[in-house]
Amino acid sequence: MLILIPQDAATVLRASGAWGRLSLRISQPDDLAVVGGISEGGGSIISVDPPPPAPRLLASCDSRPTGYWYRAKNELHALWHLLRVRRDTAMKLDVFKDAVPNGFKTPGDGGYVALTHAPGVKDAYPESRLPDLVAWHVTRAGFQPLEMSAEPETTGIRQLDHHWPVQELQNAHIMLVGAGSIGSATAHALAGYGIGHLTLVDPDRLQWHNLVRHTSSRRHIGRTKVTALAEELTQLRPDTAVTPLALDVIEHADQIRALLMDTHLVVCTADGVAARRVTGHLARRADRTAILACVLQYGALGEIIRLHPWRRHGCLTCRRHSLTEAGSLDPEPALDAGYGTGTRHRPMTAVGPDLHLVAHLAAKTAAATLLEHAGHPDQRLPGEHALIGLRRQPGWAAPFDLGRTAELRWLPATPPRPGCPTCEAP
Repeated sequence: MLILIPQDAATVLRASGAWGRLSLRISQPDDLAVVGGISEGGGSIISVDPPPPAPRLLASCDSRPTGYWYRAKNELHALWHLLRVRRDTAMKLDVFKDAVPNGFKTPGDGGYVALTHAPGVKDAYPESRLPDLVAWHVTRAGFQPLEMSAEPETTGIRQLDHHWPVQELQNAHIMLVGAGSIGSATAHALAGYGIGHLTLVDPDRLQWHNLVRHTSSRRHIGRTKVTALAEELTQLRPDTAVTPLALDVIEHADQIRALLMDTHLVVCTADGVAARRVTGHLARRADRTAILACVLQYGALGEIIRLHPWRRHGCLTCRRHSLTEAGSLDPEPALDAGYGTGTRHRPMTAVGPDLHLVAHLAAKTAAATLLEHAGHPDQRLPGEHALIGLRRQPGWAAPFDLGRTAELRWLPATPPRPGCPTCEAP
């Protein structure tokens, strides 16, 4: 059985005296229990349940007086570690009793669960990282260790403080245009990187055919995709504040333009050339970098384009024209048509994991762009235009002629074309 110790319970145990009683909420099918109540000595058991919303166990299982907790000698926790390695090894009850100076209770027929707190164990064994709270099954025949997991004081993205530039990304604000199959996975990945604030822009609702590629579940059918995503991210990644906006980037361009003033970077995963071009145009006018992500040729190629608002970096239209003049092809030759027809990118022709692979590369590009700007040269990307082969596509001209699945090619930026209404100053 795994014993879970929520943070509130751990705090009470560490601040209490020599011994007391425990109540647990037990799920037999899961072989799992969570500490729900603690007493000081022989006094009343006080609830240590966390505040609502209650986790599944707390909501479905009654709290029952089940065992005891004790202040223990450090050596007992070293023994807990050793017995766990040896598996199914029990020790005589007298050993446990001697390591618990006060309040020891003799077990009945079925024994009981015990927690022990050894406040000095970390100083006594600094290299071993032994926990100060551990769990036991105590019977008349002896005692054995139980699996235990205590909620740490620091949870969420701040656990990575010493390994990842959490603070810079927590201060960042990204606007994500498009919350479909690529967009939903991009949103999750951006939150996973620790982006502090996401604004989600998409007017569409989640429908049945979306489920095979979208990250949202069927319980959100009929809701706007941004509302569903915001709710899921808030529960899964509470370090990221999410603002859902059921807006169309073309129809509501004026509102988007105003919001960009408080945004550090824009990511566009919208399906359609028009939405991508409008997003790039608005971002450049706002002096913001835009990252465009899509799939091409019926899901055979993934593409990430980073558009900096810099003098030598052209917009999406300039890039497409430059490639065409160099003998390549234009994979987006016309403006929008209806959903799933014309020159849409047709993400519905790809499987969800391929779309999510593109989404994660887009999120990595966004995080690396922010971090490089914040002074992290180790996050520098090899180019401004990434192509990833999702399956071999014979017959396409360079640079889209990727010969192998998962092949990744980075290209440099192309300069603005004379007279470009996006790249030239208004």
